Amino acid sequence: MLRTLGRRLLLLGSVGTGAVLANYYDRLDELQYDAASLASPVLRLLDAETSHNVAVWSAAHGLVPRDHKPDPPSLRTMVWGREFRNPIGLAAGFDKDAQAVEGLLGIGFGFVEVGSVTPLPQPGNPQPRVFRLPELKATINRYGFNSQGVDAVASHLAAYRARLDDNPARERGLLGVNLGKNKTSEDAAADYCIGVSKLGQYADYLVINVSSPNTPGLRSLQGRKELEHLVKRVKTMRDSTPWGSRGPPPLLVKIAPDLTEADKSDIAAVALKHNLDGLIVSNTTIARPPEVHDYPCGQEAGGLSGKPLFEPSTKVLSDMYKLTKGKLPIIGCGGVSSGEDAYKKIRAGASLVQLYTGMAYEGPALVPRIKRELAECLARDGLVSVQQAVGADHEGPSQRKASAWRFYWS
Repeated sequence: MLRTLGRRLLLLGSVGTGAVLANYYDRLDELQYDAASLASPVLRLLDAETSHNVAVWSAAHGLVPRDHKPDPPSLRTMVWGREFRNPIGLAAGFDKDAQAVEGLLGIGFGFVEVGSVTPLPQPGNPQPRVFRLPELKATINRYGFNSQGVDAVASHLAAYRARLDDNPARERGLLGVNLGKNKTSEDAAADYCIGVSKLGQYADYLVINVSSPNTPGLRSLQGRKELEHLVKRVKTMRDSTPWGSRGPPPLLVKIAPDLTEADKSDIAAVALKHNLDGLIVSNTTIARPPEVHDYPCGQEAGGLSGKPLFEPSTKVLSDMYKLTKGKLPIIGCGGVSSGEDAYKKIRAGASLVQLYTGMAYEGPALVPRIKRELAECLARDGLVSVQQAVGADHEGPSQRKASAWRFYWS
């Protein structure tokens, strides 16, 4: 009897200690994110590009919060046979040279996309080239693919992988690599093929970026003839490379929101004909809505991101989901700053969702908040997984179930 009582007291003590530790780590997380939120307005006292560089440096040196809480089970999702612990990712453009992958994943993202990476180093466009529109929670940038080049990025990613190999127990987020072309290159396909050959071994997926408005002539590669030629060459390069037991990294194309109906139809046709693995919808826009047009720096050249981009990018996302008949996973990007925004992207057809400008304004605390709100949206509508919600605005329950299983095994 005394032995049984002792065991019960020991069990209660263990449970109590576990609860105390859980509460301690929860409070520690909250304090870290609170501190980061206080730092965000201070960073915005700097010019936009300097603030961006400081944020990347901070993430690279571990000076950002780390999310210790497990994500809600409803947020786990499978795309391309890869399990994402949650569907919220960081878009390309923040960590251009893969200097801060570990720190950024630690914030709580399910995946991080680095780049755009060009084959040769290039400085990008002259400064100033980033402009804040704080009342609109928007930004205009004309960076122009400033990049340290594929060799430097490959070195950074090799070091990151070595750190992971030294700590195999750590849960790993997934990594996308966004590829660009050099400004003066006359053979765009060759540039993208270099990116595939040198960086593909580190990537959970690869992206052909043909939609930045800041590299002359780049968006013309979205035309049907040009895109078909490009995709065929890059896909041939990828498929002819030995990748080991896991197989080749999925290949996606990132498109602009400023497309005609004919453009969208052509892109969908090329994607289906050549078995692309997915699309990213969308990049920044060259359009200037009235509220942006009237803003003091609203007429600066470059791509507009943030809240004003949400509606147009989600409309293009919905159109591409319909045009591809839900056969391709789509990453929804543009103007996401809440769990409800992410949920709308998913219901419009996104399997995964990315953000960038929202975090620039709200700081790292935005990431756990979006995850929490997204889980609440799913529960509110009686859904137990992200996959059940993909394309829900287009399809009936039976079709959604079929789509979920297709993406799971693809």
